Amino acid sequence: MTVRVLLADDEALVRTGIALILRDAEGIETVGFAADGREAVEQTRALRPDVVLVDVRMPVLDGVEATRRIVEHASDSGTDCAVLVLSTFHVDEAVRGALRAGASGFVLKDAAPDELVSAIRAVAAGEAWLDPAVARGLLDEFKGRPDSTRATTGDLARLTPRECEVLVLVAHGLSNTEIAEHLVISEGTVKTHVNRLFAKLGVGNRAQAVVAAYRGGLVAPDEPPPPVRR
Repeated sequence: MTVRVLLADDEALVRTGIALILRDAEGIETVGFAADGREAVEQTRALRPDVVLVDVRMPVLDGVEATRRIVEHASDSGTDCAVLVLSTFHVDEAVRGALRAGASGFVLKDAAPDELVSAIRAVAAGEAWLDPAVARGLLDEFKGRPDSTRATTGDLARLTPRECEVLVLVAHGLSNTEIAEHLVISEGTVKTHVNRLFAKLGVGNRAQAVVAAYRGGLVAPDEPPPPVRR
């Protein structure tokens, strides 16, 4: 199945460069371009891409608000459209805002081409994608801030042991299929656990769940995933 991608960035050179990268990526097709946030929203509704790459800082309508509108429209219309945010900075208010708005992942603009392609494929499959530097930066922000983490830690306490296991694997970037193989359960059961932990954590997508796991101390950057069950 081909992943249809819309590129939204106010710099023509960036749009062209990314398009050239994706041209050589198997199973990925660039279906349109947008030079500002408003155009990104309009093109998303017209072209119905699977993934929208959104520069977090754009004119007319910034990337955060564009992300919010794209995600809301996808939800209201029952379509599958993931937003992958492009950012020059590891962590700043715009990145945090895009996550709250429903972005499925973040990629730094200096990321390697294969990382960008992997990120697109991941979010198209419904997974989260956080650049390790972004994840580490988010974690560093919450260290030493007990007031900001208490609510999330309390939410984590509401999870069942199995839901915690699933969340740890989600935070390590595993797909539902991989989690099912890892825990020796069905993929349908994994989806049920994911939906329930989303509801308990008050999050709307895997990227937000990953941040909740980091904030609550359930996982840490560079920590290896638990061993596969046999």
